[in-house]
Amino acid sequence: MFNLIRKDIFLQTKTLMILLPVLCVYVALGGSSSHIWSGFLFSITMVMTIFSMDEKPSINTLLNALPYTRREIVSSKYIGTLIVTSIVVLTIFIGNLIIHRELIVWKDIMFIVSLVMISTSFMFPFSYQFKTKYLFRGLLVLGAIFLVLINTLVPNFLDIIRGSFRMLLSIQNINVYLLIIFSIISLYVCSWMLSIHIYKNKAF
Repeated sequence: MFNLIRKDIFLQTKTLMILLPVLCVYVALGGSSSHIWSGFLFSITMVMTIFSMDEKPSINTLLNALPYTRREIVSSKYIGTLIVTSIVVLTIFIGNLIIHRELIVWKDIMFIVSLVMISTSFMFPFSYQFKTKYLFRGLLVLGAIFLVLINTLVPNFLDIIRGSFRMLLSIQNINVYLLIIFSIISLYVCSWMLSIHIYKNKAF
């Protein structure tokens, strides 16, 4: 399984070499909320790019011909997601330290990792059941409908979101964060098991 993870990272080396400097530019220009959103978007982009590369029938056939179980193939994606996110977070941490001469707040790191884990918890099972291209099309359609409805019904939606984030970042009770972390990990593990079940029963 380690070789599967290493393969995914190696194939994206050039993409990482391009995206990570761009991420540093975002870090230089943005504030705390920018760290969260840029970290999330860069992580998701990398994760889903890696995932979509393995969706080709020839690649899937090759993977299943190798001495790896389907459980290991799926698990490599979930573990790889955490590794890719860690690389992005480390880049933000180092970039922020060099450019702004300050340490990134641990809550920002928690939010980046949490958002990626929540998103992939829904995206991976869907992509294993169907195809990533259908996921992207669905997101585009739903996103367009969502924007129209929000702009019509709740014009200040972005302000509400920003306020909610500021409120969450200002919480001082550590028990609240522990509850959030436990809930997200539980969701991630359930998604992991569901994806294994879907992929085990899939024919190629």
